[in-house]
Amino acid sequence: MTKAFIADIHGNHEALVAVLARIDQIGVERIFCAGDVAGYYSEVNACCDTLRARAIPTVMGNHDWYLGNAGWCLRSKSVNDCLDYQRRVITSENLAWLRALPLQIEADTVRMVHGGWSDPIDEYLKPTPDYFDHLDGRFFLTGHTHLPCVHRFDEKVYCNPGSVGQPRDGDPRAAFATFDGTNFTLHRVDYDVHKVFSLMDAAGFNDYYYGGLATGARHLRRLSGGEAERP
Repeated sequence: MTKAFIADIHGNHEALVAVLARIDQIGVERIFCAGDVAGYYSEVNACCDTLRARAIPTVMGNHDWYLGNAGWCLRSKSVNDCLDYQRRVITSENLAWLRALPLQIEADTVRMVHGGWSDPIDEYLKPTPDYFDHLDGRFFLTGHTHLPCVHRFDEKVYCNPGSVGQPRDGDPRAAFATFDGTNFTLHRVDYDVHKVFSLMDAAGFNDYYYGGLATGARHLRRLSGGEAERP
């Protein structure tokens, strides 16, 4: 039976709703999330509520850890600005849920973490044959980089489903993957980014924080196109 994998939602509920609607159209046995429900955009509660209501198994991402454990990101002031906002608005139930997320899930034959197997939360995994030679199993999936891909290394297969809420590969459409037991397939879904812009404006953020959504930019960019801070 087909499974769907999502990752890196980052408080973007508009994108999450669009992705789940497409997944429901396809018809899958189960949906799994490779982490980072929190971070970047304003609708963290709606995203947590949706995953919890649908009982979607989810691993802990670095932004989930930051928010759930009063941590901060050393790489990015913009991340910390968004975390500060989310700390003020997140419900106690959703905070407890984030804190309890596991570091790894085995979805039948697919081993899933957010970052990688040397650091489940914050490794930026670079898929190579040597990397997976050291790991038991055949099918592997992570998020974190926001860059969708599928790689086959002899008998080992690795997938990153890309980001639901903040694509960084030059394609602004939300991303996810499906798995039929043998093959991963990458998918893209359009959604209304302008609704996200309005929600971010209402939360007190300007386009420094959300402009990159318009183009799927690798780095944070204002809507005018000027590069801001690397995420």
